[in-house]
This record gives sequence, C-alpha cells and structure tokens, in this order.
Amino acid sequence: MFSYIKKLQYPINIKNPNPKAAAIIISQYGGPDGELGASLRYLSQRYSMPYPELKGLLTDIGVEELGHLEMIGTMVHQLTRNLTEKQIEENPAFAGYFVDHTVGVYPTSASGSPWNAAGMQVKGDPIADINEDLAAEQKARVTYDNILRLVDDPDIIEPIKFLREREIVHYQRFGEGLRVITDKLDSKNYYMTNPAFDK
Repeated sequence: MFSYIKKLQYPINIKNPNPKAAAIIISQYGGPDGELGASLRYLSQRYSMPYPELKGLLTDIGVEELGHLEMIGTMVHQLTRNLTEKQIEENPAFAGYFVDHTVGVYPTSASGSPWNAAGMQVKGDPIADINEDLAAEQKARVTYDNILRLVDDPDIIEPIKFLREREIVHYQRFGEGLRVITDKLDSKNYYMTNPAFDK
C-alpha cells in the first residue's frame, strides 16, 4: 500500500510554454529509459527478491520513480499548456504528438514510439535483476544529461538536475544491494544458482 502526498518531490513552476522542450522531456515519461518503465521494473522485481532488505529497496525506489513520473508529467503539462497554434506549427517535433494527443500527457519516447513493457526486464534472478537496475539508472542519467544539453530555461533545468541526481543515488543504492546479494551467497557458486528459485 502506498500513501500519496499531494506535493511534488521537487517544485516545478515553468512559466514559458515550450513545445520543443516538451517533445524531448516526454521521453523520461514513456521512453525506453524513462520513469514509467523504471517504476514498474522495480515494483515487479520485488516479488521474487528473496532478501527483505532488497525487497524494501526495490519498493522504495519504485515508489520514488512514480513520483518522478508525476514530476515529468507536470513538466510536460506546464510546457504545453497555453500553446498557440503558431507555436505548434513552428515545432514539427511536437506537431505530430499534438495530432495524436493534443496536449495530453501520453507515455512515449522523444522519437515517437509509445511506451511498452518490452523495454523493461524482470528476470526473477536477484543478480540479473539488480544488474539490470544498475544499467537502467545509468541510462536514465544519460538521458537527463542529454536533455540538459538541449534546454536553456532555468525552470526546466533545475528539476531535471534534481532528477539526474536521484538517478545517481539510485545507482549507488543498487550497487550496495548487489554487494548484499553476493555477500549472502557462496562466493564459489553464486553465478551457478538463482537464490530466488533454487533452494
């Protein structure tokens, strides 16, 4: 069970509409390395995780990623509310999105591919899953790095920098989690057994 606090993890107050920025930031909503996939990955992986402290870690980070999804959705909404037809016409990267979704927040990548579960992995093996999570956090950080290279509005930059920093923290936490797994296994055979399945 989750408790919902009606407050964003980091304040977002974007004053200027910017369909070009919205068209790239949407990737962290529904793109291949975005917050939707991350939250579902971690919240799904926790069921087969045999170690309570790592089940808790996956739950904590998975729920936090839902908060990040809300932040990205808020940013896209604020960047696209009050757009004029001229602003839409002048931004072909956003115009296609507008045709399909008007200014609704829809899970898609910056390249226009809608979100699907094929981009996330739940293997049911603690070592495989945590390594997947380490890679996912790094890919999300790189996506935030790329967004920061393409935007110049401080109202966008500051929350994106916050989200980027959280990816680094998650990466560090998953690194600690991998150490917990390997410390609990027999170092001579931990690549030959799945502690979530082989008893």
